[in-house]
Amino acid sequence: MPLDSVRVDNRLDEMPMVPVACRNCGARVLARKSTWNQTSVQWNADATARCAERREAQKISAPGGRGLFLMCSALSESILDAVRHGDVCIVDEFVGGAP
Repeated sequence: MPLDSVRVDNRLDEMPMVPVACRNCGARVLARKSTWNQTSVQWNADATARCAERREAQKISAPGGRGLFLMCSALSESILDAVRHGDVCIVDEFVGGAP
């Protein structure tokens, strides 16, 4: 592949990200589950501001640092609930057979 060409990422064509709201703070993010163990989350400014766990992580980060935030446990549970209710599909299960 030439250096000046850009590889198109078409993973979202098969299964786009879908909105999910956190049951604790109401933060709305876009989420996609590739497998039971892998979740992609796209945060926006409003969701970032609403998330209590993100704010707590920010408080304990080094001054001027970006901090380290791995996940919000409440949002993770909300995404799993969305999977259980059929609002979010798991790509591996959907692409491999009928949903």
